[in-house]
Amino acid sequence: MKSVREIITEPIIANSFSISHFDKFIIDTEFSNRLTYHRILLIESGAGILSIDDKTFEIKSHEVFLMSKGQIYQFEKSSIISGYVISFGDCFWEKTPKSASNCKAVLFNNTTANQRLQLNNSEMSELLFLFNILLNEYQAPQYINQMDALASYLKIIMIKLANIKITEENTFDSQDYLMYRRFMEILSTEYRNEHGVNSYAEMLNITARKLSETCKRCSGMSAKEFINGQIIAEAKRLLQFSSNTVKEIAYELNFNTPEQFSHFFKKNAEISPADYRTQFISIGT
Repeated sequence: MKSVREIITEPIIANSFSISHFDKFIIDTEFSNRLTYHRILLIESGAGILSIDDKTFEIKSHEVFLMSKGQIYQFEKSSIISGYVISFGDCFWEKTPKSASNCKAVLFNNTTANQRLQLNNSEMSELLFLFNILLNEYQAPQYINQMDALASYLKIIMIKLANIKITEENTFDSQDYLMYRRFMEILSTEYRNEHGVNSYAEMLNITARKLSETCKRCSGMSAKEFINGQIIAEAKRLLQFSSNTVKEIAYELNFNTPEQFSHFFKKNAEISPADYRTQFISIGT
């Protein structure tokens, strides 16, 4: 069955990890691409337009784009950039020391809120140095435990990126912030099945009120806003890039009825699912 819009799924990467450098590279992804792996795109210099899901970004120098598996991206024509790109899977990330897991949660469990990080000159210089070391290690002749070494270098980069993300957070090491990050971790895997704050609060062994207050204090958003945001983001991807009916999408996202899903979507996206899909069919033609 033909999809609503043509989309290419990212091919399998050996060992679930890769890094490459590009210099004034002209990127024009004719079709939208769905990520199989998490991706870190470090822009040293360049210009162009990058669309991720339903958001569009103007590419500038000294910035990082974070994209999680399942997200859909496309470069517009004449995007010319210099920098690095890292792709890694969850199975590769498991090779990193456990102390780094919180950094991945901070950056990738709510990627839509962290999609782009702006870097100052000092941060840019440090990341360029680290990315270059990682690239050299990746291109070196294979040896025993090379993957472990690559994972350790990736851990350092993730720690640095997480520190950039939370520079103004003074609760990074607090129990509340650890709880918030754990919630984001659970949400990333359970949002299709669980839609209520109470369900996540029970998993964390706290009250729903405590969870909402913690999220608000750590991020400025409530737990319900995070849950709804995850569901809407996936619903938009399915409406844009699959041929599933609205009814099928409703049940896939664990709504009791298509009407319930349509009401939820319209309330949060300010447009009906059918009208949202029609927008992209029109764009595709």
